[in-house]
Amino acid sequence: MTKKKMLVVLGMGGHTAQILRLLDSLGDTYEYEYVIGHDDTTSAAKIKLKGKIHVMRNPRLMTDKSIAKVALNMVPSTIDAFSILRKTKPDAILSAGPALTIPLFWLAKARGTKTIFVESWVRVHHQSLTGRLVYPVSDLFFVQWESMTKTYPKAIYAGRLS
Repeated sequence: MTKKKMLVVLGMGGHTAQILRLLDSLGDTYEYEYVIGHDDTTSAAKIKLKGKIHVMRNPRLMTDKSIAKVALNMVPSTIDAFSILRKTKPDAILSAGPALTIPLFWLAKARGTKTIFVESWVRVHHQSLTGRLVYPVSDLFFVQWESMTKTYPKAIYAGRLS
């Protein structure tokens, strides 16, 4: 039996830590490939379940304070996302929140690819910008605090990732 392919979006720091803990639970159930931002120098070394790593331009750098700059950066990121989706042809995309997720999820939805988003555990009362923008195109949307089901009515409360 052929394993389904899961494209996993990694972000720096907490985004990567959360999603890799989830992958530890899933184990080798899937064939994994990964997406990291061009400015991410740490995530690749933390991957335990091996898979091809794709690099795309990050639309939101840590130094970006302007939403207009992020919007402008979304153009090259979307081009990269299109190329990655065309090459990988994943069955699903899994993310825990980096901005890289936004163009990937919207393009994936247009292609009929399943999208799974896990809102960050630090989001107890307010939506993240990425969560707000991918919520409409997420097939599964998980929150780690029950209070967030008021903010995201179709979300599934799953408790904290451990």
